Amino acid sequence: MASRPFVLLSVATSVDGHIDDASPERLLLSNAEDFDRVDQVRAESDAILIGGNTLRSDNPRLLVNSDKRRADRTAAGKPEYPLKVTISASGDLGRDLKFWHFGDKKVVYTTDAAAPKLRETLDGLTDVVSTGPTVDFGAVLDDLATRGVERLMVEGGGQIHTQFLSQGLADEIHLAIAPLLVGDAAAPRFLHPADYPGGSSRRMGLLEARTIGDVVLLRYAPKPASN
Repeated sequence: MASRPFVLLSVATSVDGHIDDASPERLLLSNAEDFDRVDQVRAESDAILIGGNTLRSDNPRLLVNSDKRRADRTAAGKPEYPLKVTISASGDLGRDLKFWHFGDKKVVYTTDAAAPKLRETLDGLTDVVSTGPTVDFGAVLDDLATRGVERLMVEGGGQIHTQFLSQGLADEIHLAIAPLLVGDAAAPRFLHPADYPGGSSRRMGLLEARTIGDVVLLRYAPKPASN
């Protein structure tokens, strides 16, 4: 079996840990320079993953926007766009979402119960893969490995980030902190309560800290260093 992909979690938060506010409009936390950095990370990835809840709420295209970066990918023998991946336990993903109609290949991971509905709704738009009675994140990574994915970028939302971290499946975190406060308890957060490996006593490794305009980027290695 091919090795599982390197998993990079990418997120922008407010100072108080929110990834959005509770208004209908999406809150833009990053600045232009940081959005460009994210585009570069996308271009360096073999696949980009986003959860079904975020897909419905934000309706993103999830593309590499830079013409030069896409050209560099094709010059290196890669597809112009990374594989686009989503996860939906419910199977409630409409055919009209932008995600399906831009970029290159797509795959959705789901449950045995929801797979038939997704195959009918999204026929001709995506591969649909069931991982059993629940979404098995390890099985997702194993299947992505068979598709040639060596580097996976995960862009949320909070439930997805929580699963990767609580199951010890994330190799790196890119945490961009924006200089604003949301202050709304109903607003979504980066992470949810979970039983994280090592608990509150284990410190992650800091790989980098730098400013990007008024945003601070922190890169962490969440897994313990191997001896």
